[in-house]
Amino acid sequence: MDNKKMLLDNLDKVHTTVMGIDRIKKNLKIDVDDVVTWCINKIKDKDCTITRQGKNWYAQIDNYIITVNAYSYTIITAHIKKDVI
Repeated sequence: MDNKKMLLDNLDKVHTTVMGIDRIKKNLKIDVDDVVTWCINKIKDKDCTITRQGKNWYAQIDNYIITVNAYSYTIITAHIKKDVI
């Protein structure tokens, strides 16, 4: 099974911690009530690129990179993609 399908098939398991919520909001500069749903919607987007490296999935969409643990389905962090100069 490819990485994107594996993550998409298990979106119901995706979650984060209280500290994760604060970290994601701060890193992405977003003010939403439900960070997990916001991230899941980004991951489900047809333009999202999902790769797996070791124990993590990296979902890249727009200028965001969302890191999800491949075993626990915990959203570990998310960042705004920095341009390479």
